Amino acid sequence: MRATALLAMTGQSIWLDNITRKLLDSGQLAAWIRELSVVGLTSNPSIFEKAIVGSSDYDSQIRPLIAKRMQSEDIFFECAISDLGRAADLFKPIFERTGGVDGWVSLEVSPLLANDTTATIAQAKDLHARAARSNLFIKVPGTPEGIPAIEELIFAGISINVTLLFSKAHFSAAADAYLRGLERRAVAGLPLGKVSSVASLFVSRWDRKTAPKLPTDLKNTIGIAVSRECYNAYCALYASDRWLALEAQGARPQRLLYASTSTKDPTLSPTMYVEALASPRTVNTMPEETLIALSNGSSIPTVLAPSDCSWRTTLDAACKAGLDLKACAQELQIEGRDSFNASWNQLIAKIDAKATVLAS
Repeated sequence: MRATALLAMTGQSIWLDNITRKLLDSGQLAAWIRELSVVGLTSNPSIFEKAIVGSSDYDSQIRPLIAKRMQSEDIFFECAISDLGRAADLFKPIFERTGGVDGWVSLEVSPLLANDTTATIAQAKDLHARAARSNLFIKVPGTPEGIPAIEELIFAGISINVTLLFSKAHFSAAADAYLRGLERRAVAGLPLGKVSSVASLFVSRWDRKTAPKLPTDLKNTIGIAVSRECYNAYCALYASDRWLALEAQGARPQRLLYASTSTKDPTLSPTMYVEALASPRTVNTMPEETLIALSNGSSIPTVLAPSDCSWRTTLDAACKAGLDLKACAQELQIEGRDSFNASWNQLIAKIDAKATVLAS
């Protein structure tokens, strides 16, 4: 049995962290759904930059949009919605079979709106309406300005993938926004089971940032420790009276999603984060390379238990070594936001350049 199937049997959902038109046209995505237990998909501006700008696959769609004098940002969203709509349709049987637990795809609002609550809400509503898919998440960053947008969008019935989370505090803020949105729906007499969410915790960026600051025995351990701390908090939250009251009214839990789970250090196993974070009722979204490496493996050595507190020892040792975990988490969120902004600006600039070539 493939390790991907074994991981799915632990109760963790495997989502692909990639989308290209070639994946759809070639049947590769459909094959991974059949053979590698892939039950969902995420995307971000960096992924689309490589897909749209790095190939001619989108040229036939872009040409008539140029003729309509459409701006580059709108051209991007037209291309992205086209791909993600097809992917959502491909995953729809899984969405229906699992009662909306899996079968999701994700479309991100412009990263440039990360510090603008009102604009984030407006664009999220517009993209949700344009995509017109019940199994499509709108990705919203869990920044201080994004948190109130998440609450408002959940209240409006729009399912959200909360991105750019790096710590227990970030996860708790995202979860609280989700619960507040649900509670407002309950007060308003609106159905709770029609809206869903995941909270995307970035893992490997912790180790890339902290490795130069830590002794050898602590290098490449912080991402896993922080993720396990968040899993502990996640399990506690969904055993709380607050959650159980909402669940009794039909609410769905906001699942913890492990993102950025490819190893950046070539000396490490490509499946290190996947194996360390196998845990029930969660999601792991993997790049193609990590998915293939996992499928070629033979086992999932352990399954994380809610009572596991081994992370405490690691994080305590890191603090004693001089690492300020709270400050690092905030820096990582800002750096992640800035990285997405840079990718977005590069994407739009390259679409501008491609449009100029195609128009001539």
